[in-house]
Amino acid sequence: MAIKFQYNKTSLTEMGKQLKVRQRALPTLQNKESALRLEVRKAKTESEQLVARLEEALKKYDYMAALWNEFEPGLISITDVDLYTKKVAGVKTPALGEIHYEIKPFNAFTKPAWFADGVGILKELSRLGIESEVYLEKARILDYQRKKTTQKVNLYEKVQIPGYQEAIRKIKRYMEDEENLSKASSKIVKNRHAEEEEASQL
Repeated sequence: MAIKFQYNKTSLTEMGKQLKVRQRALPTLQNKESALRLEVRKAKTESEQLVARLEEALKKYDYMAALWNEFEPGLISITDVDLYTKKVAGVKTPALGEIHYEIKPFNAFTKPAWFADGVGILKELSRLGIESEVYLEKARILDYQRKKTTQKVNLYEKVQIPGYQEAIRKIKRYMEDEENLSKASSKIVKNRHAEEEEASQL
């Protein structure tokens, strides 16, 4: 990205301002990038742990596999999932609130005794699965923002800051050359006047 500038004091001032803005913003962006990287790792780890807990729970209830054939599939269903927004390193991410279930009434006297436990087990399993998905989505959002922040850090660090510094150097050099030329030409004019005056006095 070429930085456009003119060889004058106004442009020099503007380049100086732009450079300062980027130099001030860079440490903040670098901190944000490392904070996001850490949060992405945390969210991914949390999601993996929840998946492992879900698999563990499924294995734990393996012994009940034959009993699930007796369970009514429509007995429990999820009606709603409350999500709220939580800011992490300045980024809005989803967080799991309450999961709303609809449990159809059943006669505890005619149904097997473990039906109530079955409802509890399904609630636990569904919560682990949903929470794992929420953490995966959180990791995806944070990772996307981290990549954007990394791009901005690279843009400032490798392109814009050196570009503005180079532009300032060129403008200063040009203005110094102009000043030296102006001094030299005024010296020449002065010397010529002095010579003309000497010649006219003779």
